[in-house]
Amino acid sequence: MALFRRKQDTETGPLVVLKVEGMHCSSCGLSIDDELEEVPGVRSASTDVRSGRSTVRLDETAAVDTDALVAAVHRAGDYTARPAE
Repeated sequence: MALFRRKQDTETGPLVVLKVEGMHCSSCGLSIDDELEEVPGVRSASTDVRSGRSTVRLDETAAVDTDALVAAVHRAGDYTARPAE
């Protein structure tokens, strides 16, 4: 049995955390990550299904609108997202 470890986040840049609803499994999280990482200015995305949160790392000089991130989550499937408080 192989063990997989998530790489440690050593990147810099602004973080945006989204609260995501409608996820059921790890595949949901991966689909959301893929869509978020397609948004220009997004460096990386990591979605935790258990906590219902997506953490998005932006490029240092990116001007990414939160609405674009929410739309990307919706494109991934029947999910809703909003900025986490």
